[in-house]
Amino acid sequence: MSVSMYNIIEKKINKETLTREELDYFVTGMCAGEIPDYQTSALIMAIFLNGMGDQEITDLTLAMLHSGEQMDLSAIPGIKVDKHSTGGIGDTTTLVLTPLVASCGGKVAKMSGRGLGVATGTVDKLESIPGFRTALSSEEFISNVNSIGISLVGQTKNIAPADKKMYAIRDVTATAKSLPLIASSIMSKKLASGADKFVLDVKVGTGALVQKYEDGIKLAKLMCRIGQLSGHETVCYITNMNRPLGRNVGHLLEVQEAVATLRGDGAEDVDELCVRLAAEMLSLAEIDTFENCKQKAQEALKSGAALKKFKQLVERQGGMFEAIENPALYYEKPCVYSVKAPASGYINILRAEDIGRATAVLGAARKTKDAPIDFQAGLSFTKRYSEYVKAGEELCRLYSKDDAHMAEAEALVLHTVELKKEAFVPEPLIFEVVR
Repeated sequence: MSVSMYNIIEKKINKETLTREELDYFVTGMCAGEIPDYQTSALIMAIFLNGMGDQEITDLTLAMLHSGEQMDLSAIPGIKVDKHSTGGIGDTTTLVLTPLVASCGGKVAKMSGRGLGVATGTVDKLESIPGFRTALSSEEFISNVNSIGISLVGQTKNIAPADKKMYAIRDVTATAKSLPLIASSIMSKKLASGADKFVLDVKVGTGALVQKYEDGIKLAKLMCRIGQLSGHETVCYITNMNRPLGRNVGHLLEVQEAVATLRGDGAEDVDELCVRLAAEMLSLAEIDTFENCKQKAQEALKSGAALKKFKQLVERQGGMFEAIENPALYYEKPCVYSVKAPASGYINILRAEDIGRATAVLGAARKTKDAPIDFQAGLSFTKRYSEYVKAGEELCRLYSKDDAHMAEAEALVLHTVELKKEAFVPEPLIFEVVR
C-alpha cells in the first residue's frame, strides 16, 4: 500500500506504530505545503490521544531535524552549551540565566520559542521590549556571541521548520501537552541549533505542559537518550511547576522581574534555579567545577555583571532598555485591578495553570496562531506561595488594556488560591537531575 496522509492518520487513530518512511512523508509534505493544516491537526490530535513509542518519537525528531538547515557554530570558540525549558507559568529563567552564564565566561547562542498554551514564550517576552530584534542573520547572531558572549533569537524559518508549523497548530488545538510532541519539538530544535551540549529544564506540575512527575521523568530520560545517541551530552533538571515561578506572569512583567533578579532583588526561587542551571551550563562548558561555577554565578548576580550583560544584549539587538523600567515611554498606561484576599491564611496554589489562564483572559496569550498579544497583560503577586496574607490585603494585581475581563481573571485567581490556616513546608524547587 502506498503511503498517504489518510492512511497515516488512520494508523495512529488505531494506535498503530508509524514507520520512519511514513513520518518522513508527513514532515516533508507538511513543510512543502502539500498537506493541509486540517490533516496535520488530525494527526497531532491522534498522537495526543494515543501516544507514540520511543522509536517513533526518535524517528519523528530526526525527520523534523532534517526538515531544514542546521546551525554551524564552529566560528564561536569553546564548548557551546544550550538550555531549554519545557515551559511553565512565570518562567523567566532564560532571561536571567543566559546573561548570567555569559557574564561568567560562557558562550550563549540560543534560539527560543514563542508562547505555547497559557505559558508565555521567551521570544514574545523579548519582543515586549520595544525595538528588540529576535530575527537576525546567522552572521549577526554569531558576531554577537563572539563580541558580548550572548545572542537570543527566535527560531528561523530554515531551522526545523516542521517544528515551527506543528508548534503553531499545537498552541491553538489544545494538544500542547503531548509528551511525544514535546520531546520531538525540543530535541529537533536543540540538535539543529549547533550547540555541543544541552541543559534541559523539565517543568512538572499543575502549571506545566507535563503535569505528572512520572511523565516528567520519562520525558527527561527520553530526551537525554536522544541527545546521547546523537553525540551531545544532555542533562535534565526536573523542576517544580505546581506554583508559578517568581512573582510576575505576563510578557513585559516577566522581563521586569528578570531585571529585578539580575539586580539582586528578585524572587528567591528564580534566583535559586538560575544559579543552579548556570553552574550546570558553565561546568559542562568546562569553565570550572560545578561548585566553583555556582560561586561565580552568585558573584555575577551580586556584582551587577549579569545585569550589565543583559543590558548589552538588549542594546545590541535594538531594544530600548529604559522602556522595561518605564513602559510609559512606549506603551499606553494599562488598566490595573487589585485582587484582595477573601480571608487570612498561608497561600497555596491549587492549580498553577489557572494563573496562566487568568493572564490569558487578560490578553497575554494568542487565541489563534497568528493573533497578536497584549504585552502588558498579566498578573503580579504582592504575596506569594506559602506567605501569610490577611483578609482584605492585596493578593495580586491584574494588568490589561481595559477592564473588560478583570472580573473573570479575578475569579480564576481566587478559585485556585487556597488560604491555609496553618503554615506549611513548601515543596522543593528542584525534584531530580537526570543525566
